[in-house]
Amino acid sequence: MGKLGDSLDQAVAKAFTRPAPKSAQAQMKYLVKQLKSTKAAADALGVSQRTVERYVTGKLKRPRKDLATRLAGEVRKRWQPQIRAKAKKAAATTGGLVIETRARFGYTAAAGTTDDGRLRHLNQALPPEYAARLFEAQEQGATEEQLLAIAAEGFQEIYFKDRGRRASGLLVEFTDVDHIDVQL
Repeated sequence: MGKLGDSLDQAVAKAFTRPAPKSAQAQMKYLVKQLKSTKAAADALGVSQRTVERYVTGKLKRPRKDLATRLAGEVRKRWQPQIRAKAKKAAATTGGLVIETRARFGYTAAAGTTDDGRLRHLNQALPPEYAARLFEAQEQGATEEQLLAIAAEGFQEIYFKDRGRRASGLLVEFTDVDHIDVQL
């Protein structure tokens, strides 16, 4: 995924009540338990069933870097699904989210105004409807550009247009995202 998608995942992960398993053996046991078989875990990780069994029994302890990354990612995707859903629901219904970013914003504005994009550092709370749209799009497999378009629309309406009180014809888009961080 991209910067915004990863940041959304990290924001939800901060709601977890327990840390995810750290050792390869504990991660593999958790993944086998979630997927209900060593064969399914092996398919998810792209390794043999026997390799999974060796990690579960503790015969293998240190996975290659690429396998360790895939294993951690698969565990992270499945870790505390109820807590994850509760955090997303809270952000999408009542809390909203805060996006802190350093990015270049491009504009399409009325004639006679500047439309040159410039690097801005913004820290903006977005209402729950944008949180809901971002999480829904992420669950449906939206690309990073689609997620950025939703976030840009949120910045456009809340920050640049001040909820419709100014700049009525302004259209904003993200370009050149240097940094982005999401908080629930």
